[in-house]
Amino acid sequence: MVKVTKEAALEYHNNGRPGKIEVTPTKPYSTQTDLSLAYSPGVAYPCLEIQQNPDDVYKYTDKGNLVAVISNGTAVLGLGNIGAMSGKPVMEGKGLLFKIYGGIDVFDIEVDEQDPDKFCEAVEKIAPTFGGINLEDIKAPECFAIEERLKKTLDIPVMHDDQHGTAIISAAGLKNALEVAGKNIADVKLVVNGAGAAAISCTKLYMALGLKKENIVMLDSKGVITSDLKNLTPQKALFATDRRDVHTLEEAIKGADVFVGLSKGNILTQDMIRSMNENPIVFALANPVPEISYDDAIAARPDVIMSTGRSDYPNQINNVIGFPYIFRGALDVHAKAINEEMKMAAVHAIADLAKQTVPDVVNQVYHVNDLTFGPKYFIPKPVDPRLITEVSAAVAKAAMDSGVARTPIKDFKAYKQHLLQMLGQETKLTHTLHATAAQHPQRIVFAEGGHQTMMKAAVQAKQEGICVPILLGNPDRLNRVANRLKLDISDIEIVDMRADKEQGRRATYAKHLAEKRAREGYTFEEAYDKMYERNYFGMSMVENGDADAFITGLYTKYSNTIKVAKDVIGIRPEYKHFGTMHILNTKKGVFYIADTLINRHPDAEVLADIAKLAANSVSFFNDKAAIAMLSYSNFGSDKEGSPLKVHTAVEKLQKEYPDMAIDGEMQVNFALNKELRDEKFPFTRLKGLDVNTLIFPDLSSANSGYKLLQALSPEAEVIGPIQMGLNKPIHFTDFECSVRDIVNITAVAAIDAYVEKVKRTHYK
Repeated sequence: MVKVTKEAALEYHNNGRPGKIEVTPTKPYSTQTDLSLAYSPGVAYPCLEIQQNPDDVYKYTDKGNLVAVISNGTAVLGLGNIGAMSGKPVMEGKGLLFKIYGGIDVFDIEVDEQDPDKFCEAVEKIAPTFGGINLEDIKAPECFAIEERLKKTLDIPVMHDDQHGTAIISAAGLKNALEVAGKNIADVKLVVNGAGAAAISCTKLYMALGLKKENIVMLDSKGVITSDLKNLTPQKALFATDRRDVHTLEEAIKGADVFVGLSKGNILTQDMIRSMNENPIVFALANPVPEISYDDAIAARPDVIMSTGRSDYPNQINNVIGFPYIFRGALDVHAKAINEEMKMAAVHAIADLAKQTVPDVVNQVYHVNDLTFGPKYFIPKPVDPRLITEVSAAVAKAAMDSGVARTPIKDFKAYKQHLLQMLGQETKLTHTLHATAAQHPQRIVFAEGGHQTMMKAAVQAKQEGICVPILLGNPDRLNRVANRLKLDISDIEIVDMRADKEQGRRATYAKHLAEKRAREGYTFEEAYDKMYERNYFGMSMVENGDADAFITGLYTKYSNTIKVAKDVIGIRPEYKHFGTMHILNTKKGVFYIADTLINRHPDAEVLADIAKLAANSVSFFNDKAAIAMLSYSNFGSDKEGSPLKVHTAVEKLQKEYPDMAIDGEMQVNFALNKELRDEKFPFTRLKGLDVNTLIFPDLSSANSGYKLLQALSPEAEVIGPIQMGLNKPIHFTDFECSVRDIVNITAVAAIDAYVEKVKRTHYK
C-alpha cells in the first residue's frame, strides 16, 4: 500500500491551483462573434428551443454529461460527521474520478443541512441543472430515506454510491468467487459484519443474485441482529435472524461459507477463519485496515478466497470499477433513473469481464503477467480499459429494456467505439486501420516470436482478425513463454528457422539471395549462413511468397535491420532511399512526421526522396499531404548548412512536381500556424492549407520532435514507425513499443501487404 503523509497530501491539494478540478470551455471564445453566439444575443435561441421542447436541454447544454456529487458531510470516509465544507476535498476527488474514468463532468455540491427533508428540498431545486445525482458520504439511516425520496421526486438518475457502488462491485466479486470455490449461491451461508448503508445494500443485492435470507447472519456493533431485538430500524429488521444460538461474530462465523466485512479493522481472527467451511470466501472491506489482513488470512487458511478494499492485494473491491460507467451508460440514454435492472446489468458485466483475457496495459500497471481468472483474480482491475465499454453498454441496454431510457442507443458497436475515442483509448484512425486490416487478414511473420510483447501482440492481432500470425523461434521455448503468460498459441504457426526440417527452405532462400546479390559479392554459402539470422530468414519468407509481411525491431539494432532490408527486399525502383514515418493523432489533428528512424544525415537528394515517400504514404492513409520542410530558418534567411540542403530539396521537388503541396524551408511555428504563415509568407505553395506532414532536416530532429510531442501530449496517439519505400511490407518496431503499438503496426503491415497484392494482380 502506498504510504501517504499529511504533508504530501496537503501539498498535492494546495500546489499550483488549489483543488483538483476546473471548468473548461468546449466552444470557441476568442472573437466577438464567438462571444455573441456563446452568450447574448445568440444564447437566446437554444433557450427558446428548450422552452418549446424540454428534452432539447440534452441537445443544447451539458446536462446530458453533467453529474452533481452532493453531500452534507455527515459520513465522510472514516472521518465521520465533519461537516459539509470539510468534505469538499472528497467530493472534488469523486469528480476527478468521474472525469478520468467516465469522461463525465461534475459539479461538487456541499449542502450544509442535516435534516433529510430540507436536504432533499435543496437537491430537488437544483436538479434541473444535472443529468444525474451522485449522493455521497451521507450517514445512515438518513441516507436511505434521502435516496428513496429523490428517486421518486426526480426524473434523472439518482444513486447513493456508498450503498450501491460497493454492493455492485462486491456482488460481481461474490458471483465469481463462488464460481472459483465451486459453490452455489443458493446454498452458502453468509455472515455480514456491519449494518450500515453499504452492508444493507450489499446484502440486498446478494439476495437478488439468489442468496437465501435464512442463510444470512448480520452483525452490528452490538452483535448479531436477531428478530427479538427491539427498536430495530426497518433496514436492520429486514436481515434479523430467527436463530438464537449465535450472538457474537465468533459464534456466527462457524461453518459459514462467506464473510463480508463492512465494519472496522482487525476484528476477524485467524481462528475464526479456520472455523469456516472449506474454500472460505472472505471479503474484508474495511479501509484502510481490513477486518483481517490478507497475509494473516492466507496463513490461517491457504484455501481462502480473499478480497479487500486495498490496491496492494488481489481482488480489490473499488467503487471506481462501477460508478463512472454506471452513470456513463445512464447519461448516454438520458435515463430517468438508475433502477435495479441497471445495477444487476453492471454486476454481470463486471463479473464477466474478469473471465476474459487481461489487456497488456493492466499487466504493465501491476507488473505481472499472470492475471487469469482464479483465486487471485476474480474482479477486474480499476485500470482495465474495457470497463467503460462493457459496463456502460450493459447499463444503457438495461435502461432501454426496463423502459427508463429517453434516447435509445441504436448501434451498440458504434457506441462502444465512441466511448473508446472519447477517453482516448482508441481513435477513429486506429479503428479504421484495424477494421480495414480485418477485411483481408494477411500472413505476418513476427521476428522475435519469443519476446513476450511480440507474442502478446501476435495473439491479440489474431484475436482481432487483423492477421494470420507466424512466430519465429524455437517451439519449446515459445510454448514455455506462452504458458507462463497464459497465452493460447496452439493454433499459431511457429517456424523454427534453425530446425533441420527447415534446411530445404533455408537453401531456397539462400539461392535466391545469392543470385539477387551476385554482383555484390554474395555466395550461396554466405547467404546460407545468414539464413540462421531471424531478419534474413523472416524477410526471405516475404520475399519468396511464404508470408505477406514481416515485423521486427524489438531486439535487433536498426543499422543491422536496415542493411538486411536493403539486401533481401530492396528499395522500390522509383526511389533511391527508404525511410520511416510516425503518425501523431492529436487534438489538433493527424500529423505525419518523417524520417524518424532510417536516414541519419540526409542530403538534399535524400530529403527529396523522404518527402516523396511521405506524400505517397499519406495518400495510403486516405489523406492528402500538405508538406512543410522544416529548418531553423525561413525561406533562405540562412544560406548555409542544414537550411541550404532543405531549400535545395524544396526547389527540386517544386520544379519536378508542380502540383505537390510542399514548401520550405520554414520554422515549425510557421508550418503549424496557417494564419501566421499566410500573413508573413503569402507566396508559399501552402497558402490557405493546414500542414499535416512535417519533414525534418535530419534523424535527430525528427526523432526528438515526435517523442517530444508524445511526451508533452500523453493523450496523443502515436502509430509507427511505418516503413516507406521498400519493395515489400517489412515494418519495424521500437524496443520500447507496447503490445498496442505493435498491433497497430501489424494492422498497417496487413493493409500494406494486401494493397501490394492488389497492385501485382492489376499489373499482371
